[in-house]
Amino acid sequence: MTHPISSLGAIHTVISLIPVIAGAYSFIRYDKIDPKTPAGSLYLISLTLTVATSFGVSSTGGLNAGHAFGLFVLLVAYAGAWAPKMSFLGRARPYLGAFGLSFSFLLSFVPATNETLTRLPLSHPLADHPMAPVVLNTLVVWLGFFIVGFVAQCRQIYSRNKALVQT
Repeated sequence: MTHPISSLGAIHTVISLIPVIAGAYSFIRYDKIDPKTPAGSLYLISLTLTVATSFGVSSTGGLNAGHAFGLFVLLVAYAGAWAPKMSFLGRARPYLGAFGLSFSFLLSFVPATNETLTRLPLSHPLADHPMAPVVLNTLVVWLGFFIVGFVAQCRQIYSRNKALVQT
């Protein structure tokens, strides 16, 4: 059974597409989400707006685990954005930054996948609950993309650092 979407829910949905687009553009253009770029900055701002608008959207009528999850995603994203500036992290800084921002992008797909597959198509959604096999299998695919992408980012960071040392 699909749940009707409120006006705020529709606004939240539209806003939540912005970090997906900005994050995907960042990966395509820069091979990472970099908060120093306009796309990376837009990613963080729109992710924050997405989480903020989620507090007005609840099928249970109050705060729920999804809201806590959104705050966790923000914590991971901003930790990733700040990691390169924290000198005490040493050589791990660029790796932790890439991990945090990439992981926040992955985590954003958990509610997106759940909401999409339990609502669409309107006449007969693909999933009837968040733990349906199609939802879980889709999340496993997203996890695979994350792992491959993060390994590629680590190789790029390592190669860049190695080239800097040799010059």
